[in-house]
Amino acid sequence: MTLSLPYTIPPLDEHAAQQAAQRQDRLTKPTGALGQLEKLSIRLAAMTGRLDYRPDRRAVLVFAGDHGVTQQGISAYPADVTAQMVLNFLNGGAAINVFAAQMGARLRVIDAGVASTFSDDVRAHPAFIDGKIAHGTQDFSVGMAMTSAQAQASLALGARAFESVYADGLDIIALGEMGIGNSTSASAIIAAITGSEASLVTGRGTGITDETLSHKITLIERALTINAPAEIDTLMRVGGFEIGAIAGAIIAAAANRVPVVLNGLICTAGALIAAQIQPAVLGYLIAGHRGAEPGHRLALEHLGLDALLALNMRLGEGTGAVLAFPLIEAAMRALQEMATFSDAGVSDREGT
Repeated sequence: MTLSLPYTIPPLDEHAAQQAAQRQDRLTKPTGALGQLEKLSIRLAAMTGRLDYRPDRRAVLVFAGDHGVTQQGISAYPADVTAQMVLNFLNGGAAINVFAAQMGARLRVIDAGVASTFSDDVRAHPAFIDGKIAHGTQDFSVGMAMTSAQAQASLALGARAFESVYADGLDIIALGEMGIGNSTSASAIIAAITGSEASLVTGRGTGITDETLSHKITLIERALTINAPAEIDTLMRVGGFEIGAIAGAIIAAAANRVPVVLNGLICTAGALIAAQIQPAVLGYLIAGHRGAEPGHRLALEHLGLDALLALNMRLGEGTGAVLAFPLIEAAMRALQEMATFSDAGVSDREGT
């Protein structure tokens, strides 16, 4: 089964990008002096087709899911923590709650496949989206992580979650996740798609010991062998429900010209899945930060993305993505509000 979503991703607006680049060259600064922010403003103009774009209406989607491979003892925390952290998100006690409130971003928490069953009160919470596909994936170290139907359902869930916040007005979306064991799944995805050795893309996740890290690498190597060819239909072979939902949200956002800010390792693995399905999503991705996990750097390189921040974070939840919002706003404000040389009566470069 070929995974897909009923979206057409528009081409980037090259005319808007050219206009942004020309204006950048006329602003009262040496060309390139704002570094990555200049490139970002040009990319944002291409994504949205607008030089007047502002990331004012913000949201962050946090997708949660459990992983059968945790039965193999690859995390420093029990699988119960996934459900407990979902409750913490809904009660406003997590880091993403703090940062989202600071950045003025609406938060939605999506149950893509948490192993626990939530109460009716939890499912009725206005910030909660109940999209449980199953009570966690299967253990991919002994077989496929999910069926093709489940993989398709995870993509559709992510698209539906995006549409739910887009309907209320949205200029930019940040993506986050929660799931004990999901760094193992993400590392397997990155190894499969980039062709890297499992040992090069696998990190300590929740802070595991050297012995557990070695075990984690062995399990990923086994999964890639058992589920070969893992570079085809990667999501159903070694993925997670929350990772598939991230990919679906990316595709839906790109189809609506909404810039997507990725968080860390797991979200970037979701972007690799999205790009497998619809390569055009690449033009709509922004790497919010570069995390501490080794696979994150390799995944970003494969996607051709430069991270805006490098804070050595490995928390997940979308924290590094929402922290990038002020830089994205600054990039557009500089483009729009700085004076040109002629406006300010400042001498331009000689020979121009």
